Amino acid sequence: MKIYVMEKGLTMVGKSWEIRQKLKEYSKQFDTVEQWITANQDATVKKSGNKVIPLNQKIY
Repeated sequence: MKIYVMEKGLTMVGKSWEIRQKLKEYSKQFDTVEQWITANQDATVKKSGNKVIPLNQKIY
């Protein structure tokens, strides 16, 4: 499964059950998708400038 975070949205590629599982997981950390995107942009730009988020990377 892959998650691509862009400035105004995100794209999740994978099987339907994987996407549901990830959405459920991230809903525990963030109240809105906007918060998730903002947090991910800050984390990915600082580390590598890459906007692909590996599944094993913890999001803060």
